Amino acid sequence: MDYNEIIVLLERYWEGETSLEEEALLRRFFSEPHPDMPEALQEAAPLFSYFQEEIEREYVMPEKPEQVPIPVATTAKVVQLSPFRHWMKYAAVLLMAVGMGYAMKQHQRQEMKARIVAAQQLKMEEEARLAYMETKKALQLLAKNLNKGTDKMQKLAYFNEAAGFIESSN
Repeated sequence: MDYNEIIVLLERYWEGETSLEEEALLRRFFSEPHPDMPEALQEAAPLFSYFQEEIEREYVMPEKPEQVPIPVATTAKVVQLSPFRHWMKYAAVLLMAVGMGYAMKQHQRQEMKARIVAAQQLKMEEEARLAYMETKKALQLLAKNLNKGTDKMQKLAYFNEAAGFIESSN
């Protein structure tokens, strides 16, 4: 049979579309040795050879249930633990509890430090804002007083100009 026909038949086999006769043809083909078989067919060859071996294999069923061998479970060897090893598990649990407690305490300390730093940061920001407001008030008061002095200086300049005009007319 041609390799191309076998490849097409094998594709149909993988899709589940072959008849029993076609499957028998595939089993016969793969039961014979083919030295120049394409690689696509070589992948399926072990599967069909396994099917053939299982068909040829002879199964012997016992006639009576008493003939079936019952596997006997072997008992495990009992090992005595020393008293020291017995207390080791309790020590391990205690050590784990102490370690977890220590870790929780450290976490609480870090949280507390973070809260204190955040509170100090807020306090510093509030103090800076208050200092800014006070400075702003002081500068506004200074500007107001300087403006009063500027008005008086303008009046004085007006009188000074008038006095200079009178002196020059004389």
